Amino acid sequence: MASELPTVLPMATMPPEIQNKLNDVVTWVQTIAYIICGLGIVIAGGMMAIGQRRGEGGEHAARLGWVLAACIVIGAANGLVTALR
Repeated sequence: MASELPTVLPMATMPPEIQNKLNDVVTWVQTIAYIICGLGIVIAGGMMAIGQRRGEGGEHAARLGWVLAACIVIGAANGLVTALR
């Protein structure tokens, strides 16, 4: 019965082809996330500049805070994933 169970390879013995593909996917997702963060900061800053003329500066400052919080979370996730590789 026990001999019929499939063996599971630990991460350290994963075939190099799969490790390379996984690293490529992580790198692409990381790059896309950083681009989105940069665009979010630029858009929030532009909305703050436009809102300042209308007297809506506080609302856009809160949006900028959320964008910056997302950048921190993405940066922390990047460090965690890099440490686990």
